[in-house]
Amino acid sequence: MNTWIPHPTTLHGQLVDLLPLEENLFDELHAAASDKRIWEFYTGDWSERETFNRVYDATLKQRDKGLEYPFVIRLQRTGKIIGATRLMEIGAYEKRLEIGGTWLLPEYWATAINPDCKLALLTFCFEKLGAKRVQLKTQHDNVRSRKAIEKIGGVFEGVIRKHILKDDGTYRSSAYFSLLDDEWPSKKPVLEQLLERKLSEFKVR
Repeated sequence: MNTWIPHPTTLHGQLVDLLPLEENLFDELHAAASDKRIWEFYTGDWSERETFNRVYDATLKQRDKGLEYPFVIRLQRTGKIIGATRLMEIGAYEKRLEIGGTWLLPEYWATAINPDCKLALLTFCFEKLGAKRVQLKTQHDNVRSRKAIEKIGGVFEGVIRKHILKDDGTYRSSAYFSLLDDEWPSKKPVLEQLLERKLSEFKVR
């Protein structure tokens, strides 16, 4: 059982709530996952219900072991589920973890939603859990994702080649980024400023 991240844990941003994933949210989350554009750079097509169930059944089991903590992303003003994210690769002894498995409906790409989610998650990781390292990774040629990670303060560490076997039998190389606890005091204001700029452009949909 996870002793580092208490269950249930809910995080609140300015626009979104991050709610613990439960099986009773699968149908609504899968409806949000139906746009195939989301999965271009993922290891498989999670819009397919069989793949979706396999992925999210597994992450609930990993939560029970203390290795992952999955969230759904809910827009506060409408109550609509618009994506998902999770804390994973959890190493409680070393106080390290990863923010990953993140996706959003395409209409929310490049909006205030991602910085709002990341500010809530990183604040929780560093200021509540006392994490020393938070890592993020993406497919090496996912330019949009890499830029988004850099904007929220992620420091590029390198590419692990042929890192993950994808469902189609090909291999993905992964670009790794991280933030450290002693960097967070200087990174947080930059992320807060990014969020404020994006909030001025955001319209609830």
